[in-house]
Amino acid sequence: MIIYLHGFRSAPASIKAQALQHHMSERGLGDAFWCEQLPVSAREAIALIEAQISRAQRDSCGVQPTLVGSSLGGYYATWLAERHGLRAVVVNPAVIAPLSLEAYIGRQSNLYTDEHFDFTQAHIDELREIDVPVISRPERYWLLAETGDEVLDYRHAVSKYAGARQTVLPGGDHGFSRWTDYLDDVLHFAELT
Repeated sequence: MIIYLHGFRSAPASIKAQALQHHMSERGLGDAFWCEQLPVSAREAIALIEAQISRAQRDSCGVQPTLVGSSLGGYYATWLAERHGLRAVVVNPAVIAPLSLEAYIGRQSNLYTDEHFDFTQAHIDELREIDVPVISRPERYWLLAETGDEVLDYRHAVSKYAGARQTVLPGGDHGFSRWTDYLDDVLHFAELT
């Protein structure tokens, strides 16, 4: 199973989530994909994801799901991978989320649903609570990053995931423009093919 974690102000309707879901459905793996709207609160988001991790482990007789997280979803995926011993694909991850998101405190809107929400200092504090200073088992991670990311400095991710499998491509953008080129490799990393 793949548990896909979207980024800040994003949604299950994001281009990457939809592309992966479609790709998996085409290969008869549609039931092995999960992506839901994550709450703004990191605590609530983690609780929702951990409930799905438990369901996935129970329904697949203990087979571990793989996390795929984009941007803030990569930050969540890292904490969850460390906590539960899972594999994680992190795509242009927000490795210093509490710092990079401070500029967004205030009224925000979801890029896909246009739903409005308040992002507060309390949300930043919750992100600080789940910071992972150093990953413990780099072999469980795969970093996908593009150097042209206009939102986050890819070098932070390269440093954070030192020792992990890394695919760092020149150019691109925060949305990871070459995502569809790697979908089969993501399924293989998740041991679904």
